[in-house]
Amino acid sequence: MKILIIDRDEVTANLIKARLAPSGHQVEIQLGRSEGLDQVIASGWDLIFFDPSPMTNVKQIVTQMRRNARRSVFMALLSDSLTHGDAIAAGFNDFVAKPVDAEKVNAVVESAGTLNSMLRHLANNEEDYPSAGGVIAKSAFNQLFLSCLDRADRYGEQSHILFIAFDNFKAISVADGAYDAETISAKLAHHLVRLRRQSDIISQIRKNEYALLLLRPLSESEPVDAANRFAEALSKCTDLPTNPIMDVNIRITLMSLPTGSIVIEHKFSLRQ
Repeated sequence: MKILIIDRDEVTANLIKARLAPSGHQVEIQLGRSEGLDQVIASGWDLIFFDPSPMTNVKQIVTQMRRNARRSVFMALLSDSLTHGDAIAAGFNDFVAKPVDAEKVNAVVESAGTLNSMLRHLANNEEDYPSAGGVIAKSAFNQLFLSCLDRADRYGEQSHILFIAFDNFKAISVADGAYDAETISAKLAHHLVRLRRQSDIISQIRKNEYALLLLRPLSESEPVDAANRFAEALSKCTDLPTNPIMDVNIRITLMSLPTGSIVIEHKFSLRQ
């Protein structure tokens, strides 16, 4: 991953670099903001750690950097005085408090990798899945996904995505044939459409995976409650397996936007 650190605090910048470089990341440091902005314009970064102090209008510089980058860049605020809420309101994806905690730095890098991978996958038009039966096309879902990130940048708006995957799709395709595996996937879609709220938007993003967009939760617990509700309901869907000796492995993952962090994950197996 290409990582840029923009910070006048040379000690902190070098601590972050020393933590990440041994893992194979390409890490560069810019101690001056103007030089850092030039680097954003010139190069494609996957992740930027940025301490804007002593600037007060943080949102303006973040907006300018995103506009000049002309691509989705994961940005994490470094600060000893601001908060996570300040970071999201200013258009950052995440926040790292100073003095920096190594585990938090690692978590931000992992979340950035997860979010960037999903961005690339959804933007890949080589394999789309058409709209059918209440499930929208992957290409259409990509536009909604980008819109959520844009609204997070502009308005500090948070969203959540629930990923529901049929993990052993390939194994069942080999053992029982592609038709059986695709039948299980289609049945899973039917259950998801039945279980979702009217306002939830569902899409097929892989042969074996669906994504459910949860917009504007009324409380912090609502997305987690939704993930738990889907896990409980799907765990009772014993009609999914087509072979009595082959389990169907289901994974439900809740991602928070714009951080890209995984909030909760459920894994279970279904049997006839």
